[in-house]
Amino acid sequence: MSHPNAPLTPEGRRRLCERVDAGRAICHVAAEAGIARQTLGKWHSRWREEGEAGLLDRSSRPDWSPRQTPVEVEDLIEQVRRERKVGPVQLAGILADEHHLHVPSSTISRVLERRGISRLRDVDVSGEDLREPIHRYEWAHPGDLIHIDVKKIGRIPDGGGWRIHGRGSAQHHANESAKNAGARAGYVYLHTAIDDHSRLAYTEELLDEKGATAAGFWARAVKFFRRHHIRRIHRVLTDNGACYRSFVFAAALATTTTRHKRTRPYRPQTNGKVERYHRTLAREWAYSRAWASNQHRGDALTAFLDRYNYRRPHTALGGQPPITRTTVTNLAA
Repeated sequence: MSHPNAPLTPEGRRRLCERVDAGRAICHVAAEAGIARQTLGKWHSRWREEGEAGLLDRSSRPDWSPRQTPVEVEDLIEQVRRERKVGPVQLAGILADEHHLHVPSSTISRVLERRGISRLRDVDVSGEDLREPIHRYEWAHPGDLIHIDVKKIGRIPDGGGWRIHGRGSAQHHANESAKNAGARAGYVYLHTAIDDHSRLAYTEELLDEKGATAAGFWARAVKFFRRHHIRRIHRVLTDNGACYRSFVFAAALATTTTRHKRTRPYRPQTNGKVERYHRTLAREWAYSRAWASNQHRGDALTAFLDRYNYRRPHTALGGQPPITRTTVTNLAA
């Protein structure tokens, strides 16, 4: 970007025109400025006819383009683009099949660029048009429905990983060498149960996501909810993971007379409350700081759960913590 006093900006052109108005020959002024005589003559003519407005930069686009795509065809291309969310090649086929218009895909591409919708995110910035309508729900009482899910996160090697030492550090290279040698740090599995009505959450960091592990976690989660006066759990909602399809997990639900509901395949939003909780868990606990070891991070999980359940404001609960939706009055319960 040039400064306002640069030689050939509108301000510089005005000064050249004023020299000509003062009696200097156009060819001499043009030579001093290092521009063609014809260029200065053009500017001077505009200066006399339009004043300073005539010295502003003008578009090089022609006044008339007889072979340009008609406006009504461009409008149709934009309409189909917004409705179908497809690219130029598919748009060309749709126009030929459904509207009997044969427009090359290269022409369609230029039309999309002119209309500012050449990228899919230009058509719908938020992506809402690509999603099904949101159906929010909330059961009326604590224990009506419990959401359960597992989130896998990387185990932190002793001494800390790259987040504490930085990428490219000696510790980072040592950890990478250990991985290449087969000594991987591995993963831990966060098993979570969250009450649909109160958002009261219970999470454990476990070694795997097998059926027996999920069944044991369920038994401990039931005890947690009972300590918060959620005596009866009517339903539990899970995805279709192997641990939740196991016989041992089904037996664990049978002991608490809890009905098992499953989400539709590839529909994690059905279990959205626990999915959203896991995002909060990752942001405010798992990746909130650089941990010196996996044990260091695991020890902080209890403090996070204590704050989440008893003190942290929850947007969906009117700024109140989950404990306020249970009958427990002692927050240390």
